Amino acid sequence: QVQLVESGGGLVQPGGSLILSCAASGFTFSTFSMNWVRQVPGKELEWVSAIDSAGKNAAYADSVKDRFSCSRDNAKNMVYLQMNDLKPEDTAVYYCAKAPGWNQRGQGTQVTVSS
Repeated sequence: QVQLVESGGGLVQPGGSLILSCAASGFTFSTFSMNWVRQVPGKELEWVSAIDSAGKNAAYADSVKDRFSCSRDNAKNMVYLQMNDLKPEDTAVYYCAKAPGWNQRGQGTQVTVSS
């Protein structure tokens, strides 16, 4: 079965950086696009980024464009989210999800941006 395990979250000051990682198993990783989504308690899931199966093309929400970068390593079944210039409004639980959509996602990793 699909298993996705996120890691790398934590507490960071505004302007700081984090790299989130997602380990995937249970499916042919290299043939699926992947999404990153985030959720603040009480709010709906927000799509953050997507990357195609080959890792050649990525897309970003306007709120994170030019600050976040998504990449993947198909040899390791890993997908990453490099987050720079973090802002308090980036505070959320971040999930990686097997496309299409984000119903199949991991348990999430908490990112807190605060001074």
